[in-house]
Amino acid sequence: MARQFHAADGAEAWRVLPEGACAVFRSGSFDASVRFVAAIARLVPEGHEPHVDIRRDGVTVLLRAFKEEYGLIQADLDLARAIATTARELGLAADPAAIQSLSIIPGATDRSAIMPFWRAVLAYERRPDSPDEDLVDPHDRLAPFWFEQMDELRSDGRGSVHMVIWVPWDEAEHRVAAALAAGGRQVRYSADELFWTLADPAGNEIDIATSSPPETAS
Repeated sequence: MARQFHAADGAEAWRVLPEGACAVFRSGSFDASVRFVAAIARLVPEGHEPHVDIRRDGVTVLLRAFKEEYGLIQADLDLARAIATTARELGLAADPAAIQSLSIIPGATDRSAIMPFWRAVLAYERRPDSPDEDLVDPHDRLAPFWFEQMDELRSDGRGSVHMVIWVPWDEAEHRVAAALAAGGRQVRYSADELFWTLADPAGNEIDIATSSPPETAS
């Protein structure tokens, strides 16, 4: 899905992350951002509205991949192209390097035993298509929680919480290099799943993850 979307003509501004296709368009003012969102509203069929974040320096648009089934469809690509065209007509430049999303991952040998606690303390809901693994903010504002099933606990007998930052395919290696230069170390790398696990000098871990590049990317 990500590879085909990234390779599609007219989708150069967009990057596919777990939540769906995302783009950031820079503007010169809050008023310009609002006018852009108003223009997007005229493009969108009722019931297929994107998630939009409006700031004075730009607009972030997310075309959600969670519908009746998970995945992006042709209608999403058509809308992505139309939004990018509208941005250019209004003088807003795309900034793919600014795209990212954050997930938080608690781990346990029995994740079902810890999910009720996190659901209560966060006032989150189970994600409909993966209710035994994921909790999400019902208002779609805060980071999702994915619960990792661990074979064994840490050496101190406790659980584990770490984060994953999702970045565009053409930004991931730069982000890894910056983190290593800032004192981090690489714990592991998965070429198949496209993520690096890094640790800070105190041993706290975070994954830098990405999605598949287009076929033509080197």
